[in-house]
Amino acid sequence: MGARIFLRNWKLTNGGFLNNIKKHRAGKLTCLSAGLFATGIITYNHSKNSADAAQSQLDMTKFMAEPITDIAELKKNAGDMKTKMELLILKIQADFCRSLEAFEDDLNFKVDKWSRKEGGGGITCVLQDGKVFEKAGVNISVVSGELPSGAVQQMRARGKKMNEGALPFFAAGVSAVIHPRNPMIPTIHFNYRYFEVKNNDGTIQWWFGGGTDLTPYYLNEDDAKHFHQTLKNACDKHNPTYYIKFKKWCDKYFFIKHRGESRGVGGIFFDDLDTPNQEEAFKFVESCAESVIPSYIPLVSKHKDDGYGYAERQWQLLRRGRYVEFNLIYDRGTKFGLYTPGARYESILMSLPLIARWEYMHEPEKNTEEAKLMEILRNPKDWLKIEA
Repeated sequence: MGARIFLRNWKLTNGGFLNNIKKHRAGKLTCLSAGLFATGIITYNHSKNSADAAQSQLDMTKFMAEPITDIAELKKNAGDMKTKMELLILKIQADFCRSLEAFEDDLNFKVDKWSRKEGGGGITCVLQDGKVFEKAGVNISVVSGELPSGAVQQMRARGKKMNEGALPFFAAGVSAVIHPRNPMIPTIHFNYRYFEVKNNDGTIQWWFGGGTDLTPYYLNEDDAKHFHQTLKNACDKHNPTYYIKFKKWCDKYFFIKHRGESRGVGGIFFDDLDTPNQEEAFKFVESCAESVIPSYIPLVSKHKDDGYGYAERQWQLLRRGRYVEFNLIYDRGTKFGLYTPGARYESILMSLPLIARWEYMHEPEKNTEEAKLMEILRNPKDWLKIEA
């Protein structure tokens, strides 16, 4: 059996696409419960000739919407990293959205496909006022155009070998933030992205970035250990040094400097990844992205029916305020999005919670569960006891 990149035959009419999407979503997570996470990707059977391969078609019935890039172009450039990344993030978005929808009785994600006149577009999926999730956003974007000279200068400062002035670029990524209703369920954030910049001489600078991190409102050490172990397993498939390196990077990156505390209990974070080669870097990103569901969904199942009261809810809203502060002041992705020409602010700011709270000079009482969390946020922990 020849090497294959999964794909099914695309047999949809213009109206058939949406009908198939609705049928699949109405079935909730039947495929998830069966352990089937495959969604539309590109398939080739290399034992056949190129003419047969050229007839391979896309099946998008399990995506949340049609791809951003024209289908004919995706098929034509099946081996290109831009195509691989777009299809990966479409898959990750759909898998994660449906895993969340399975917790809601009659509520599905609102799917908003948008375009950008400068080039490309995205698919924003938002679920609000759910029984389990107060707000959940899962966004993909596939954009291209001219990178402003200011953004180029920032990248040059990070060591990228680029010409000065505006340059052509391509970026594709998936980003999600989940704000649960129950304070005993943690918030999760993940983002995985691919970037290309074309220099004046035609050379391409490319790299990957991203990560997954957890923000609990009440500390459960077993949850944190499960989360970190799942991420470590994904990292270890590719490089045994990645988890420790990227865990420390995450602790440093998601730090609210003006508060002197971390946003949550960490996870992994990396940027500018361009080694050992493009294909291996892509496979690593793929493993990390596919680890999101097993790292988080068990925690939702575990805590969705936990009891809580007014005090726990108020603490959750205060911690959400810290989340907002980090995203608007420090987050690199948010700032890049806001300053990119043709920015779509609704999608960029979807990470913000539906409700948050700020209280002047608040400090939790000593020896409380809230104080226990703050101790960890001010002193990041080696959850798997391996850093030494």
